[in-house]
Amino acid sequence: MSKRFGVRDKWKLKKWYEVIAPPVFGSVVLATTPADDPRKLIGRVVEVTLYDITGDFSQVHVHLFFQIIDVDEENLRAYTRFKGHELARDYMKSLIRRKSSKVQGIYNVTTADGYGLRITGVVLTTYRCKTSQKKAIRKIMGEIITKRAAEMKFDDLIKAMLFGQLASEIFEAAKKIYPLRKVEIYKSKLLTIPGPDGKPQPAVVVSPLMYEHR
Repeated sequence: MSKRFGVRDKWKLKKWYEVIAPPVFGSVVLATTPADDPRKLIGRVVEVTLYDITGDFSQVHVHLFFQIIDVDEENLRAYTRFKGHELARDYMKSLIRRKSSKVQGIYNVTTADGYGLRITGVVLTTYRCKTSQKKAIRKIMGEIITKRAAEMKFDDLIKAMLFGQLASEIFEAAKKIYPLRKVEIYKSKLLTIPGPDGKPQPAVVVSPLMYEHR
């Protein structure tokens, strides 16, 4: 009996926190999560779809990852940072066609305000193309992603990746090499953030409790 009461008491001690999206996503509530100590929330990752935020069902295949970086204990709010995105694998599989080519490129980029990301782009051709054409498409895709990232701030790059601007620009440039069917920014991952001294530092978020246990 004492064990059961212990579990019940533990739940009574927990408070429910609203997990808040970054301002670029309108600071909407992404989820609610319980914690008996707000420090336990730091570093926790929340996954939602773009559809959950926009209400546009055509974006249900876009999975977003947010990491809790700060907690307002008084107002029971946990604030997040965009950690990356990935398109659903079933969706990507549905795009593949026989007798066509898939060109994939992975690029490490830095934004105008000093954020480092790894971005994966995918170009799908209408028909099967030659190795030289794949190479040329991959080169153009890399040039556009790297150049645009360097010109944009982190928030603007997020929007360009998720809402089609970057993919459209790659499509328009690469279709001159070979007929294309689709371009997608398949995946992104935040690698570094600007440190207090302006130098990049790993985008790693660790709960303060981890240091106490050392």
